[in-house]
Amino acid sequence: MSVEKIESLVIGAGQAGVAVSEHLGAAGVPYLVVERSRIAECWRTARWDSLVANGPAWHDRFPNMEFANLGPDEFAPKDRVADYFEAYAKQIKAPIRCSTEVTKLTHKADGSCFIAETSNGVIEAARVVVATGPFQKPIIPTVVPAEMGIMQMHSNQYRNPQHLPHGAVLVVGGGSSGVQIAAELQEAGRKVYLSMGPHSKPPRRYRGKDFVWWLGVLGMWDAKTPHPGMEHTTIAVSGAHGGHTVDFRKLAENGMTLVGRTENFHDGKLTFADDLKKNLLAGDADYLSILDAADAYVAKNGLNMPEEPEARVISVDPDCVKNPLIDVDLKAAGITSIIWATGYALDFSWIKLDIFGTNGRPKHQRGVSEVPGLYFLGLPWLSRRASSFIWGVWHDAKYVADDIATKRSGLPSKTTVRRVSVKTRRDSTL
Repeated sequence: MSVEKIESLVIGAGQAGVAVSEHLGAAGVPYLVVERSRIAECWRTARWDSLVANGPAWHDRFPNMEFANLGPDEFAPKDRVADYFEAYAKQIKAPIRCSTEVTKLTHKADGSCFIAETSNGVIEAARVVVATGPFQKPIIPTVVPAEMGIMQMHSNQYRNPQHLPHGAVLVVGGGSSGVQIAAELQEAGRKVYLSMGPHSKPPRRYRGKDFVWWLGVLGMWDAKTPHPGMEHTTIAVSGAHGGHTVDFRKLAENGMTLVGRTENFHDGKLTFADDLKKNLLAGDADYLSILDAADAYVAKNGLNMPEEPEARVISVDPDCVKNPLIDVDLKAAGITSIIWATGYALDFSWIKLDIFGTNGRPKHQRGVSEVPGLYFLGLPWLSRRASSFIWGVWHDAKYVADDIATKRSGLPSKTTVRRVSVKTRRDSTL
């Protein structure tokens, strides 16, 4: 069997793989990217039809290319995001080999390099960057048995309301995916139940600036470690319809039934935790804390940004919040579909190296793993809160590429990362 030998192998051609490609190329490091499907494939086929980016175009991009024919404050449709990464890869002349899946990664017996077994042959590489991202294994709780005859799917399988059977829909998960899918179904005339747990609820815009701008100037994107319970907290924010702040109570006023966190199933009934009110209040507190921090920032810096007192008005609790359901008989309620917007788990089962902790996460420092020559990119909180977001992964990739370049040269590692200044993030462009 022929073996291809290269110096550096990047696995994955999503935003992380394209980002590190730019930095490796600029550093003169020979490399190859392999991708099991197409560049940024998840944006095309693992998202619903109407999805748009949750951040405005000035923010959700790399520094060296803007979105073509899209205003800086617009939200890019999912296919435009995929097109952007394809165009970016072409611009930097990234050597990407598509339709090549890595099925196993090991060390060579003598420890001299890594061996990547792929769908198109074997590759030996001195260094490997795992850039497969955080959306690897959809989590679908086995709560409702299949015998109930209810269509169940993860949010990555949902496409549009027309693909669901007639009847009411239960959406489980109050983050960005869950609330946007639930709202779309409601707009299509469906009866919708939304099961929600703890969540972060930032303002879409406040005092003339998008929340991503506020997180930047307030230093929140640079948080190094999550607060207790924050790592897996979902963010309820929407770029749909030009972007708006999510208001769960108004969704309920328009006919959606809010319920607490999904717990158990018994005798045809799905039960919910008695935590709906608590979760809503915690989301309100998070929302108001950002407004407080923004107001303090404006006052401290003497900025001319109009006050927005109406942003602090919290809607009145609808009946489903005042008198929350603790269970729902699925058949009696006419629920024919359940969409599990319950996130993803990491799946590195194909990496046969002693590098993972008991939580399944790789052991690393800012993407530099404990196994010499092995790197990770695109994971949540890789170096800070921004790490799994588009512009955040670009900066993490710079750090990883610099580490590869310095170790390749045989010099002591002096890895640095170029930071975006606060002044820059105040502007409407990067």
